[in-house]
Amino acid sequence: MAFEMKERYSRNIPAVSPEDMEKLRESRALVAGCGGLGGFIIEYLTRMGIGAVTVVDGDVFCESNLNRQLLSRTDNIGVNKAMAAAERVRLINPDVSVRAVPEFLTKENAASLLADADIVMDALDNVSARYILEDAAEQAGLPIVHGAICGWDLQVMLAEPGARMIHQLYPEGSSPASKTSLPFTPAACAAFQAAMAVRVLCGRAENRDRGLFIGSLRDLSFETVHFGD
Repeated sequence: MAFEMKERYSRNIPAVSPEDMEKLRESRALVAGCGGLGGFIIEYLTRMGIGAVTVVDGDVFCESNLNRQLLSRTDNIGVNKAMAAAERVRLINPDVSVRAVPEFLTKENAASLLADADIVMDALDNVSARYILEDAAEQAGLPIVHGAICGWDLQVMLAEPGARMIHQLYPEGSSPASKTSLPFTPAACAAFQAAMAVRVLCGRAENRDRGLFIGSLRDLSFETVHFGD
């Protein structure tokens, strides 16, 4: 069925073509993590017009989330993050099919969570879970759009199945030096991730997309690192 242009999507055109909008409408994304990065990724993909999204997180909101997490509010402290994400999706865009999974990603559930996805969004906050996600995505033949933040700094990477780029990026036993996070850094990182996901889903990804994009909002500097350089 041809894409039915609705007024809600009219400002997407002509930056995104009607043909690309149709591709997005037929696409499904898995968002692993519904906190700082995940909340904004879900927001952007929902407003963009993706067809379906599965949101996964076993955590609940706490007071320290209020400085940066879009889905966090003073009245939903203690509420599961995936459930809150699904509620917001339904309020913003009922055209989007949303499935909430109020569980942490594990070796046991990863394969089933990725089973019907077209792309995987990494909004996780620990290395072990990212290893699990990449292993499952490799088995499923799915690309991952990785993102991570620390303070003013962000990084984004398209990790294609078989490349093991997340394993290369995070050596065994590595962990974040700090958990500091400012309000605008996850929003900026998630914007890069969502834009990359749209490029991939619309078949517009190029060789230049295959690298580690590193940015600092402190001095507005950005660079691209290619593995093997």
